[in-house]
Amino acid sequence: MAAASREPASRPPAGLALLNRMDNTLALLLDAYGFISGRARALGADVFDTRLLMRKTTCVTGAEAARVFYDPDRFVRRKAAPHRLTVTLFGKGGVQSTDGATHAARKAMFMSFMTPASRERLSELARDRWREYIRRWEGMPRVNLFDESSRLICEAVFDWAGVPLPARLVDPMTERLKSMIEAPAAVGPRYVRGRLGRIRAEQSLGELIRLVRRRPPEATILSTIAHYRDPDGSLLDPRVAAVELLNVLRPTVAVGRYVVFTALALHAHPEHRERIRGGDEEFTEHFVQEVRRFYPFFPLVAARVARPFEWRGHRFPAGRRVLLDLQGVNHDPRLWDRPGEFRPERFAEGDWDGSAYTFVPQGGGDHYRDHRCPGEWITIDLMKTAARALTREMTYHVPPQDLRMSSSYAPAIPRSRFVIDHVRAAG
Repeated sequence: MAAASREPASRPPAGLALLNRMDNTLALLLDAYGFISGRARALGADVFDTRLLMRKTTCVTGAEAARVFYDPDRFVRRKAAPHRLTVTLFGKGGVQSTDGATHAARKAMFMSFMTPASRERLSELARDRWREYIRRWEGMPRVNLFDESSRLICEAVFDWAGVPLPARLVDPMTERLKSMIEAPAAVGPRYVRGRLGRIRAEQSLGELIRLVRRRPPEATILSTIAHYRDPDGSLLDPRVAAVELLNVLRPTVAVGRYVVFTALALHAHPEHRERIRGGDEEFTEHFVQEVRRFYPFFPLVAARVARPFEWRGHRFPAGRRVLLDLQGVNHDPRLWDRPGEFRPERFAEGDWDGSAYTFVPQGGGDHYRDHRCPGEWITIDLMKTAARALTREMTYHVPPQDLRMSSSYAPAIPRSRFVIDHVRAAG
């Protein structure tokens, strides 16, 4: 699939060889999606120790490693994520850094937003936005699908969550949320934008939380988070409540990347368009699942060892940071037949048995109990909405462009962000 290929990792200058032997942070940044699986293959083991950010770190890959990684008796999330991840992507005090009863209660709140009726409402809002945007795109010479789909999803999710978003703030808010997603693996201006984006978003949403608390609770996501109480009976600090509200808004806007990957797959494999356009919903589900498996999203997740244990003869000391290789699991030839091929049929042929540890594009384990992304179902919903829109609601042309994805850019995105032109509404 040349159109979607990732570039090989860049080699560091020779003068950095000694530094890499001491610390592999640079090697990870240069090949975020292949670092763990590549080292694991070279060593012939699913677990190895390295040093990242000058701290001893254990890396794991494979389905059995994922099963161990999501064992709450062995791992905790508090203080597991690197500081740069916390201050850009996750925010301080959010559900990702909680454990035990606090995590269970917060996760239950998030899962209460994922009912079939609630998910269908978000899908309807997204469908309406797609139709509006397609009409607008008809008057544009070129459309940057990444920017535009992120913006339309931003409008839809703010509406769904009951968060006011005036038209003049749609663009800056979309950019803030995108900057948070792109910052953790970045250096320089991209990282600074993510830090500033989070600070400003937390400040504005924290003020909104304070205002909402002056009113009786309402049946909205915003009000639910504003009035939520932890198991000890205390309201969340307004800033932490803003973090949790962003944990609904930010990952949903991140689906804009999956929209691009959906369009990229349709472009690289046009033979699948007709089945989606013709209304084959089972195939549409399999198609978006294969997009999630095949294309690189977030490369890894972190946890911290709760108490010492051994696995496969490897010692895991208490407090050790451990990284699970998500991309490696999704492309593990022990789990997937011909993993380097894009084949939606694999989900009909039983290539995946439904295990929560062999297909982990947004984390593994149980949605309700573990740290698996609670928004995974709405990701699938929004991707199916996008696939239908791209095949049924519009026609377009894909001009020549650079669709390569760099191994050193995470989360991945084609260099061109996927540009289309000659957009016309279908029918």
